[in-house]
Amino acid sequence: MFSRMLLFSFLIFVFSVCNLLAYETADLVIVFKSKRTMILMKEGKILKVYRVALGKSPVGRKTSQGDGKTPEGRYYIIGRNPNSNFYKALKISYPNEQDIERAIKLGVNPGGGIMIHGLSKQVEYLGKYHIIDDWTEGCIAVTNEEMDEIWKLILDGTPIEILP
Repeated sequence: MFSRMLLFSFLIFVFSVCNLLAYETADLVIVFKSKRTMILMKEGKILKVYRVALGKSPVGRKTSQGDGKTPEGRYYIIGRNPNSNFYKALKISYPNEQDIERAIKLGVNPGGGIMIHGLSKQVEYLGKYHIIDDWTEGCIAVTNEEMDEIWKLILDGTPIEILP
């Protein structure tokens, strides 16, 4: 009887550890715009790598609403929308102070609403082929299956570095 209880306790422990490892969360997200790649990091090690689509005019730093550019700089994940028009979405803290200052100097609206998101119902059939072209208004897009995984791996408050 004691050995069965010990075995049962051991199996519960192993199962719990496996579940924790399966949902290890990232402590940093890095997007390399030029490579159309998003990397989820944990303590300096790569957890996952995703191919992404960006804003339809991806080269250069976002300066104004409607310019079709994906921002560049350090931001944070500041919220989530489980019912987005683009499946699910994680909100990025764009614009930051530097973005706002730059927009004021240029006399433009910096825009906002930049997200990591999945695919809308109209294009979800494209799946992984959505990355053939950059098509967002400045967001970072992945497949819906990838978004389900990312949803669990990125917590609110996680920093995101978006690089040229």
